[in-house]
Amino acid sequence: MTEDTSWVGPAMQQRVPWVKAVGITFGDVTARRVVAHLPDDPQLHNHVGGPHAAMIFGLGETASGAVGLAAFGSVMDRATPLVVSSEIAYHRLARGPLTAVAELTRPAEEVLAELAGGQRPEFTVTVGISDTDARETTRMVVRWTLRPNR
Repeated sequence: MTEDTSWVGPAMQQRVPWVKAVGITFGDVTARRVVAHLPDDPQLHNHVGGPHAAMIFGLGETASGAVGLAAFGSVMDRATPLVVSSEIAYHRLARGPLTAVAELTRPAEEVLAELAGGQRPEFTVTVGISDTDARETTRMVVRWTLRPNR
């Protein structure tokens, strides 16, 4: 049985105003993988005519957060997801609309077991970002924690 994750994209757009402001939309959303899209908007460009690095980073971080929400939404009453660290590598100039594919790197069940055991678990999400020509332009690794609510 697959858990319904159709609520994740709308929740991200509602609870994170920046997501809606820059026009990020969501394609496939599962508890292991999220596809997110950033439209091409000249107001979000850098000095060389492509999406600004801040927009690229924001798209990747948003996609990674959506994976966390899809995987751990059932425990948001007990824990708050927070970014611990991010690493990003810009490999080539991006052009046009962007697509981010974010993937959880360890089973959600392991993370949830650590939380249930009283720990503050961490999990990593890898993100590949591609441009209009389907060329990967950027890679990210985002490390998250689930901070138990007090």
